[in-house]
Amino acid sequence: MPSPLAPHGGSLRRRLLALVLLPLTAGVAASGGLVADRHADVEAAARAEAALRSVDALSAARTAVVREVLPAFTQLIVEDPELARASGVDAGAATRLSVVTGLQLGATRRGTDAALAAVPQGTRAGAVVREVAAELRRLRDAEDPDLVALYDDYDALVHRLAREERTEVAVALSNGLDPLMLRAISDLQVVSTTTQAANTELPLFLSTRVPLGTGLEANRSRWLTYWGAYRSARLQTDGLGTPLVRAAWERAAADPALRAFDAFSERAAGAGTGADVLSVPEVLRLQLQSGARDSALAAVQRTATDQAVRLAAQRRADAHAALLATVALCALTALLALLLVVLVGRGLTRSLGRLAQDARDVSEGRLVDVGESGPREVRTAARALGTTVAALRQVEEQARRVARGDLGDVATSRPLPGPLGAAVHASLLGIVHAIRQREELQSTLAHQAAHDQLTSLPNRAQALRLIEGALHRGRRAGTAVGLLFVDLDHFKRVNDSLGHAAGDQVLQEVSHRMEQVVRSGDVVCRLGGDEFVVLLERVDDDPRALLDLAHRTIAAVSAPVRTHGRDVTVGASVGIAVARDGDGSASRLLAEADAAAYRAKAGGRGGAELFDDALRSELQHRTELEDAIRSGLRAGEFLLHYQPVVDVPSGAVRGFEALMRWERRGHGLVAPDAFIPVAEKSSLVADLGRFALAEATRQLVAWTGGGLVGDDVTVAVNVSGHHLAGGHVVEDVQDALAASGLDPRRLVLEITETTVVDDPVAVERLAALRRLGVSVAIDDFGTGYTSIGQLQRLPVDTLKIDRSFVASTEPRYRELVHLIVSAAHTFGLRVVAEGVEESHQLSALREVGCDEAQGFLIARPMPPAAVLAQGPARAGAS
Repeated sequence: MPSPLAPHGGSLRRRLLALVLLPLTAGVAASGGLVADRHADVEAAARAEAALRSVDALSAARTAVVREVLPAFTQLIVEDPELARASGVDAGAATRLSVVTGLQLGATRRGTDAALAAVPQGTRAGAVVREVAAELRRLRDAEDPDLVALYDDYDALVHRLAREERTEVAVALSNGLDPLMLRAISDLQVVSTTTQAANTELPLFLSTRVPLGTGLEANRSRWLTYWGAYRSARLQTDGLGTPLVRAAWERAAADPALRAFDAFSERAAGAGTGADVLSVPEVLRLQLQSGARDSALAAVQRTATDQAVRLAAQRRADAHAALLATVALCALTALLALLLVVLVGRGLTRSLGRLAQDARDVSEGRLVDVGESGPREVRTAARALGTTVAALRQVEEQARRVARGDLGDVATSRPLPGPLGAAVHASLLGIVHAIRQREELQSTLAHQAAHDQLTSLPNRAQALRLIEGALHRGRRAGTAVGLLFVDLDHFKRVNDSLGHAAGDQVLQEVSHRMEQVVRSGDVVCRLGGDEFVVLLERVDDDPRALLDLAHRTIAAVSAPVRTHGRDVTVGASVGIAVARDGDGSASRLLAEADAAAYRAKAGGRGGAELFDDALRSELQHRTELEDAIRSGLRAGEFLLHYQPVVDVPSGAVRGFEALMRWERRGHGLVAPDAFIPVAEKSSLVADLGRFALAEATRQLVAWTGGGLVGDDVTVAVNVSGHHLAGGHVVEDVQDALAASGLDPRRLVLEITETTVVDDPVAVERLAALRRLGVSVAIDDFGTGYTSIGQLQRLPVDTLKIDRSFVASTEPRYRELVHLIVSAAHTFGLRVVAEGVEESHQLSALREVGCDEAQGFLIARPMPPAAVLAQGPARAGAS
């Protein structure tokens, strides 16, 4: 019979070699990728450095070309007797100036040629400069040039160099390696833009004053554009982040020449096109001032360029050093790995060979002493084999002990084949059974400590542990973790009306529904009370999936629950938070989801909000808009427009609806839809409501005192549901009436239909307002949930039919309007139709007995001055 340990399969040495080569090959490939990344960093830094050096050379070339413009033009002017006289230079002075400007022109041309030659060749910038140099030679050699055309040609060369300079700056930015380097390049970009605008300013200005042909007005407009660009560029220098560059700029800004020329430009900008023509001496003086300013700005740009080039060179050197270090480290790691594999493999195969021989001896019945040598794992295996040999030597003694029932240490031995092994194994089974019972009890106790007794869901403490574990797995796998915070709506009403037993049943049903809605693997937890969370791992980056799950959860929770013989309905507001790559902590993720749920509940309940960057941006925008609204209220930017409400049978004006408008400084007239929703989510809506109440009542009293309207004409003011629920609306109305002296019966408060239906407190406050004598109107009636049968118990005086019913041509809508009018009249209410824009709509309203109407057919909303312009006849005091 062959030995059970007879060799078969491949040798250990070959398998070890195959096992080692695979990760070693992967390590080499990863090292190659790392080296490639380091090499890419070196190339990027080199490209950035080359681009910055090109920027430096291009800036010098562009400045040199600009400096050549004025001497060239001055030379042409003094050589032309007619232009010289027009510029205030007599013949003698022209001769002297010709010599001076000729020398100056020669010097500037030599400087220009040197600057152009300094641009690195073999680059894109070098190719552009070669073309510019060729064109410049053509301009210099031109005979009897036209001044205007010559100026345009010089201007085109300057712009081409500036455009190439900006291109090289963009190349440098795209190859920046770190924030410090990018900051330095950005500062260079700002300084370069300022310098370019400054260089071009004087030639353009002189084209508005020196008689170089026609089009002075167009030249002035062009100069003002560049002057404005220079001023705008100067403002950007406030954001310079490199200390050396900022210090250089501050020195340049304090330079007397720069300040003198900038002050001159400010004065010139305020002068008209009819200013005096400048003489050549004046031109030369301005040239000196402009040159001094350009030199100061050039010093700043030189500092910015040197700083950026220094950082780029440093980054290139650092990247190159990192490349060399990476290559050396990868090579050394590979060599060490190979050496380690050889040494470990040799030692492992020797020790395993000895252990295999010992195992063959034991399997053949030779109970030899097993030696322990080699790696820890091999020694462990040898020790186990030695323990087995010792156990075999004690089998007879163990059998006697088992027979006596004295299991002792024998009972803990590993079972052996045969009757003795079976007896030992039976004893061990009894012990295992006892251990299992104890473990099950521990598991039960642990489950009770980590789960909610009512719903059997994980409790708050367990939820935090589960979230922390999910975040840890997300960080390792690079996946996102999502959390839904579910806050039940109107649950308190169940406990208050049906008792806590019914509330417990609702919680059990709701928790079961949520478990049915979520994905397999997602976890629903109960934090306590009416708050739940849903933990989701490996969620997509697209938030729509989470929003869809949130809405499905809301729908499931909102379905009626049968309890104590009644159907009760609760809702849910859901907040969603996502941890990208498992970032953050459990408490932070829970707090974000809680905040989003709070926002969802504040937005009207029954909705879902996602706490993400877009929401942060929206919140920031809303915060800024809220600040602007507060500032606008203080600055008097808000005003009211008034839309007449007329009697349908007679056409007489019965009242006005006051509509909020915002004339925001710097933005013009802002539509109400842009700021009212933001104000609704804060106390600002109450501030706007107080303003509207005070202004509308004051305006109606003023119109009445001026004889524009009669004593029975009303004014309607929209009151927000949040304002109504705030607790101060009654005092606000009282204050407005007291301040204006308006009869309360002439004030109508318009509230939305949903405000009356959803909030019993709002109904109580409306009743209190009616006791003051004011009227209450339901706005946009028909779009909410108010049934006609509820009208008799609501504290309202007027229904305002929504414009959608008025505008519809379908017979059923007309019948519905007739029904609303009839029902309202039955309960003693008046009816106002909104949005009347066609004459046939007004006729239809007259046929069904509608009391009043408003809309574009009658009059658009208009400011008080426009109402006043209509006069008493149009306002129709009845």
